[in-house]
Amino acid sequence: MKLPQKIMLLGAGELGKEFVIAAQRLGLYVVSVDRYPNAPAMQVADASAVISMLNGDDLERVVQEFQPDIIVPEIEAIRTEKLQEFEDRGITVIPTAKATDYTMNRDRIRELASKKLEVRTARYAYATSLEELIANSAAIGFPNVVKPVMSSSGKGQSTVHSAAEVEKAWQYALEGSRGDSPKVIVEEFINFQLEITLLTIKQRQAATIFCEPIGHRQERGDYQESWQPAVLTGEQLQQAQSIATKVTDALGGAGIFGVEFFVTQDEVIFSELSPRPHDTGMVTLISQNLNEFELHLRAILGLPIPVIRQTGYSASAVILASEHSTSISYSGVEQALAVADVDIKLFGKPDSRPYRRMGVALAQGGSIEEARTKATTAAGLVSIN
Repeated sequence: MKLPQKIMLLGAGELGKEFVIAAQRLGLYVVSVDRYPNAPAMQVADASAVISMLNGDDLERVVQEFQPDIIVPEIEAIRTEKLQEFEDRGITVIPTAKATDYTMNRDRIRELASKKLEVRTARYAYATSLEELIANSAAIGFPNVVKPVMSSSGKGQSTVHSAAEVEKAWQYALEGSRGDSPKVIVEEFINFQLEITLLTIKQRQAATIFCEPIGHRQERGDYQESWQPAVLTGEQLQQAQSIATKVTDALGGAGIFGVEFFVTQDEVIFSELSPRPHDTGMVTLISQNLNEFELHLRAILGLPIPVIRQTGYSASAVILASEHSTSISYSGVEQALAVADVDIKLFGKPDSRPYRRMGVALAQGGSIEEARTKATTAAGLVSIN
């Protein structure tokens, strides 16, 4: 593949920002698109546009204006049928238009994994009304987990402990949904020992490869900290890699996939999949010789990945906002950076709201426990004013 190429990034958040930085280092021209101005990736891109990506006419307009060689979706709320049109016209869609359509909605990817590929998942059902959710929640049993079929960063996800909590979960799922579907998924609560993300790199001309597994902890359905490597047995790792290969082979294309699993005492259970860099994978900014954004770019461009090397026990912890504000400033950064082997990344988001991710603390240590302690301590030192 000849360089430079012109890439259009659909979704310009913090993950997109790191991807743009990686692309700029290879001399690519990047257009960042999102629904609000001055989004993080727009701040480092060559050009930007503000549109509704659920509006097919808006997507057509920006593609006509910028004429990208490659379209890289970074969020779920996109009119995916337009991506198929672009692909049919010769524009490369990452990983493919079909794969993007499958993975933008939890119902499509869950049906592919469970029904077609016969991969073990949590038991699940769908609902498009409160009455249907009440019935299906009772059938699944309590506790269970309710999520919108389309959302990001855990928005709209809640654990339901009894029938009395179903209506609240329904309303919360609708509020957190991205897109125009009122559909939710209710799934069995898995009593797991560990949640992991297996970053799976599907290459164009070489075998599928993997990063070391990443452990993570969530609150409100959103990641709070992650660490690498997560400790798995050889059999558990083999199971996860086999399932990840099976699902990504079915989707096709090229790029990095964040494949999430529940690890129990007895089995490895497929949870979700994102066809792009994963938020828990931000730990790779400090943990690997090639971070997940560089790996995604190399896979997209068909460039070689000779080795992925761990650089030490590593962890990340999110820096969260506590209130609504349009005037953002930070304090405590100097105290956080005074800790050895700690780094701070501030995303540059133009406004805040409660629990919005505004940055991340990264750390290394002599053990996973030490790295996690350093990361969470550093994140706690940073205040958003």
